[in-house]
Amino acid sequence: MFKEFNLENFENSKNILEEKINKSKEQIESLLKIENKTYENFVKPYQEVGESLNDFLTPIFHIDSVKNTKITQKVLEECLPIISLYETELSQNVFIYRALKDIHSNSYTSLNDIQLKVLENEIRDFELSGCHLENNKKERLKELNIKLSELSQKFSQNLLNATNSFEMIIDDFEDVKEIPKSDLELAKFEEEGKTKYKFTLQMPSYLAYITYGSNRQKREEIYKAYTTRAPENEEIINEILKLKDEKVKLLGFNSYAQYSLSRKMANSEEEVISFLEELAKKGKNKAKEELKEVEELALKLDGLKELKSFDISYYSEKLKKAKYDLDEEYYRPYFEQKSVLEGFFTFLKEIFNIEFKEVEALKWDEKVKVYNILEEEKTIARIYLDLEARKDKRGGAWMNNWHTHFTDSKNIKHLPTAYIVCNFPQSSETTPSLLRHSDVVTLFHEMGHALHHLLSKVEEPNVSGIAGVAWDVVEFPSQFLEYFAYAKDVLKFFAKHYETKEVLDDEAINRIINAKNFQSSLAMIRQIEFALFDFKLHQKLYTNAQEIQALLDSIRAEYSPILPPSYNKFQNGFSHIFGGGYAAGYYSYKWAEVLSADAFYMFIDSNNLFNKELALKYKHTILEKGGSQNMDKLFFNFAQREPSVDSLLKIDGIIS
Repeated sequence: MFKEFNLENFENSKNILEEKINKSKEQIESLLKIENKTYENFVKPYQEVGESLNDFLTPIFHIDSVKNTKITQKVLEECLPIISLYETELSQNVFIYRALKDIHSNSYTSLNDIQLKVLENEIRDFELSGCHLENNKKERLKELNIKLSELSQKFSQNLLNATNSFEMIIDDFEDVKEIPKSDLELAKFEEEGKTKYKFTLQMPSYLAYITYGSNRQKREEIYKAYTTRAPENEEIINEILKLKDEKVKLLGFNSYAQYSLSRKMANSEEEVISFLEELAKKGKNKAKEELKEVEELALKLDGLKELKSFDISYYSEKLKKAKYDLDEEYYRPYFEQKSVLEGFFTFLKEIFNIEFKEVEALKWDEKVKVYNILEEEKTIARIYLDLEARKDKRGGAWMNNWHTHFTDSKNIKHLPTAYIVCNFPQSSETTPSLLRHSDVVTLFHEMGHALHHLLSKVEEPNVSGIAGVAWDVVEFPSQFLEYFAYAKDVLKFFAKHYETKEVLDDEAINRIINAKNFQSSLAMIRQIEFALFDFKLHQKLYTNAQEIQALLDSIRAEYSPILPPSYNKFQNGFSHIFGGGYAAGYYSYKWAEVLSADAFYMFIDSNNLFNKELALKYKHTILEKGGSQNMDKLFFNFAQREPSVDSLLKIDGIIS
């Protein structure tokens, strides 16, 4: 039923890939020889060729992110140019392009809306890939795509290497006395009969020191190491920007931002900039007030007259505790990973009528958990959960889709699979993985992405699940599910002390809920700073590090309540846009958040967060439809109105 995650012949991936690509080319050649091409005899099998190749490739990219070694790097480096070349050649194949256009015009009245959507997306993508260009320009585009793919991989690898190369050793307990016990246990080691503590740039370890480290110099040391990682990425950024600019100019666009929007829900560059600036203006003064509170506390507690960037997390945590009596360490025993998962699955069954059943399957690490998802006792999908931090694992959290739900041209049904990857605190022989509430929120977020892919009922692979979903709305289902991680009745499903089994009491849960909007304006301004920097960076060509820094500085001067030190080179670690797919699209987080907040507000307005009728309507109108229709139409079908930006500002406590 499901293809197993099997990497037995991994080191031979390059040769296998070449064989598979040759087979794909032969299949496409035979499809092109069909005289009377139709949707059924051409478009459907053409989609399946891509799906088959993706099934093979996804684990190669995935394993390099979760079990990074010299071998995975080598295999990926061998495969990247081959797949980039194949995809570029395919996307510029004028015969496929013409065939799709002919089928679209000849069969327009007989095709259903989903089939038309597949064709329209494909035709658009062929045009965005330069299929209409002269041969010399196509060749150049091919070179650019291969080079950009390699640079993106190099950017990510540099960042991972820099993250793994730093260690801060502390041997004075005074410098770690405020750090939560579970974090301290993970940091502790013995050397020459003395207890010492090691902190790294892995996110759980970095956060532990920057948030609770008593020694200000040590906080700056780890902050500086984090914000100056991979200085060699400066040159890679310059090269990426130059090549992207050349690429989009070849395709007839004025800028990469304009090119990026051709695949998104937002209509124009002006619309994106004005949307971000409107939010920034509405949150700017509140953010200044929030920062002032932190400054006043730092002055009161430690006589600190000038708050620096590396002080904010430390004093914010103290302020949060003072205002809400919220101690992360108090909560962590109540968010034991296994208990959280079990309760989360119970909640999802309650609202969406789906069940998670753990199964034995091949996996890449012993701590990975594999579940089949059942609907009315019938298996519909599979999910892999890799939740704990490891040294050989890329930082952050993400969902990756592997297989897609569809019915093929032989009428065989294919079931979807996906991975969720996080970097939660590690479990050890003596301590289970105890999560922060923010980790719980992350889990809900990534599961939102996964369910968008796994609950699809669309039969065409290119618009099923997250395939074909516009980038600026792909975060909608993930952010929507996040909101439930702050609901009292949802938390009670799993917030149980891992030793005593005592359920977290109402007062403690209320403190989490009340603290939800703590520094929400500061957080929003930070996101907008990133989004404006990303979008403006791609509106024209910036040719050197000084220009790029000047752009970032100008945005910070306009909106940020505190300026970071000059050594902070945030851009060199901005992997979302230089190592991932968010270039000129980081605004998507806020754009999609408007939809998610508005959808969640419907549950609030119904006075029942477990409103099953509403939840199932959301499941049927949003999750099951995948990319088969534009999200603005799907949202309207769900809400029966246009989305409102005020729901987001209300939920974040920025307006009342």
